[in-house]
Amino acid sequence: MMKSTRIWDLPTRLFHWLLAAAIFALIATGMTGGDAIVWHFRLGYAVLAMLLFRLVWGVAGGHWSRFAVFFPTPARVLRYLRRQATPADVTGHNPLGALAVFAIIAIMLAQVVSGLMVDDEIFYQGPLTGRVPSDWIAFATSWHSGWGKKLTLGIIVLHVCAVSFHSLTGHKLIGPMFTGDKQLPEDAALPASRDGAKQRLLALAVFAVAALLVWALVAWGQAAPAISSY
Repeated sequence: MMKSTRIWDLPTRLFHWLLAAAIFALIATGMTGGDAIVWHFRLGYAVLAMLLFRLVWGVAGGHWSRFAVFFPTPARVLRYLRRQATPADVTGHNPLGALAVFAIIAIMLAQVVSGLMVDDEIFYQGPLTGRVPSDWIAFATSWHSGWGKKLTLGIIVLHVCAVSFHSLTGHKLIGPMFTGDKQLPEDAALPASRDGAKQRLLALAVFAVAALLVWALVAWGQAAPAISSY
């Protein structure tokens, strides 16, 4: 017998889909340039707030959203590759999926933080360019439009391909990320994620604090005195 079990809490699901939409919008506005760069920066601020939220939610979120639960240890990865994974290894993120999660978070953090310091010396400047050394600005600008962009596109393509492959082989990954639930054996004895009103209010408070921190950082950067060219 199977039972429906809450795996992905609502905050985690919202984070997943909003981050995906924001990344695609960032790619589009970055390639468009011109007036779209204003929205590129705004989207970058939103993504930074979302990433800060996810770092906290990886500790305080529902059971299967916590980093400690799905951290891809060598033992878990080996069990998965040998097709000896336990139910706990694959109920949430499987070990390879967990590697992708941490890679996406790390790459996007590097990309949005570097975006705060970019300066093309013609059209746009990140809000922190008046607060950091010139060598930081040069490195951030090079990274953001170079390796950072390539890694972002690469990990997104890899992630989409992996999800598509799993879907074709009968592993339902997309559906549960919409509904939050998976069908598990009744005797699996695996915990469900908390996803009640208190949990959702906590998530809202965490995101509000994250957004406030990003706003304060951007405002602090933009308040830097202009550097005279004389």
